[in-house]
Amino acid sequence: MLKLISGFWISRAIYIAAKLGVADLIKDQPRTVDELATATGTHAPSLYRVLRALASVGVFADDGDLRFSLTPLAGTLQSGVPGSLRAFAMTELGEEHYPAWGDLMHSVRTGEIAFDHHFGTDVWKFFEQHPENARIFNDAMSGLTAAANEAILARYDFSAVKKLVDIGGGHGGLITSILKANRSMNGVLFDSPQVIEGAQTRIEAAGLADRCEIIAGDFFKAVPAGGDGYILKWIIHDWDEERATTILRNCRRAITNDGRLMVIEAVIPPGVEPHFAKFIDLNMLVMTGGRERTEEEFRRLFGASGFRLTRTVATESPFSVIEGAPM
Repeated sequence: MLKLISGFWISRAIYIAAKLGVADLIKDQPRTVDELATATGTHAPSLYRVLRALASVGVFADDGDLRFSLTPLAGTLQSGVPGSLRAFAMTELGEEHYPAWGDLMHSVRTGEIAFDHHFGTDVWKFFEQHPENARIFNDAMSGLTAAANEAILARYDFSAVKKLVDIGGGHGGLITSILKANRSMNGVLFDSPQVIEGAQTRIEAAGLADRCEIIAGDFFKAVPAGGDGYILKWIIHDWDEERATTILRNCRRAITNDGRLMVIEAVIPPGVEPHFAKFIDLNMLVMTGGRERTEEEFRRLFGASGFRLTRTVATESPFSVIEGAPM
């Protein structure tokens, strides 16, 4: 119980290391704590205490003589590496998510969104007003996407889709990986105007500008029409049933009659077994008012939106592809 209670001590220490970019500073060779403190503008004895604690749980290695080096865990906190979790650690553990979680009791007592209560606005407006927070959050989602893409592509066959529309696709991490693996496919990346601005460079760098159209809009109003595949990764869990249904109904209006819907989310399993989805669900309670769902709850949501759930494809990651077909 003491380990469970004090778990946030480790989390906050990871945030400090991520925010300071310690993993980047030692990626090529070990460095002393004095060198790291000089590079990060911090107090060396205090920084040492943080790194010593993290080394005790496998994040960084203490090489002796106050010198630290990378471990596999610390490697995930590097910038610009496949599956980097640095931005995720920053956004979850020290920027806007952490203080909102401190107001979890408000959600439990009222059913209202803790983030809105703490900050006086919803998270999407907050990101509009705080572009640096939004940048870190979008980088975090891109990093998680990179980590999940391989697992998704390994288990789900996209090859029959001719035109894939990625709804709320952020900077294009997912659709880029799918288009690279399926060279006869064309794509559409769709997100809000402030998010989509960061996608053009990624699409061009991937050599996909001729196969991937970028469209800005509002998925509560309409989504691009004519695709035979519509994919929504980590979108539906942000919203309650009414708004999630609105998004999916817009997809139903836009999709071809023989198309398929692919929702990528963490599906809550039956029973009491531990599962990451049960804690992502709490994050949705705190941050957006959304929720994670069981397969049966997805079945009902699909039905209310004009789709029938055809299958759920589990992957080696915590996320599954919940597939639907138009009714």
